[in-house]
Amino acid sequence: MSTHTPTALPPAQAAARLDEYVVIDVRTPGEYAAGHLPGALNIPLDHLHTALPALKAAAARRAPLVVCASGNRSATACAELAAADVPAATLTGGTTAWAGEGHALQRAEGAGSAWPMERQVRLTAGSLVVLGLTAGTRWRPARLLAAAVGAGLVLSAVTDTCGMAAVLARLPHNRPRAADLDATLRALQD
Repeated sequence: MSTHTPTALPPAQAAARLDEYVVIDVRTPGEYAAGHLPGALNIPLDHLHTALPALKAAAARRAPLVVCASGNRSATACAELAAADVPAATLTGGTTAWAGEGHALQRAEGAGSAWPMERQVRLTAGSLVVLGLTAGTRWRPARLLAAAVGAGLVLSAVTDTCGMAAVLARLPHNRPRAADLDATLRALQD
């Protein structure tokens, strides 16, 4: 098994060469609906293994350009694709950098503005810390909740992973509908 080192493309270079790639957005369906690169297909990161056969077929025609909000999840996806012998590129800075440089994002009809996963994590972590400290004024062991969240954030930073994001990705508003994922996999095979 050979591995490929992912190419990191800055937004300007990706925009100039967008037609050379099949764009894969690995964010949650809500994040994707709120704004994605033109023509991007949504395969949430935790469903990437399911899509590997279709991605291999698509990569034979056009290289994948993997995109997320900041570049972290797309780098993880590129590493998984490289391990499966699928060469891929990642968008430096993700959709945040893309939009920041003035490139257009497509939005789904009637889509609300779903919060990015990073913002969902901040809200959940902050809420749990406040809850633990507040409850800890009446029942001291509740402060352990705040300590556990803090330890989890440190571990997240050290390992460059996020267990809380993995849990939040399983919530209904962050899950792809089976029909949507099936349609994406069919589009990759065409």
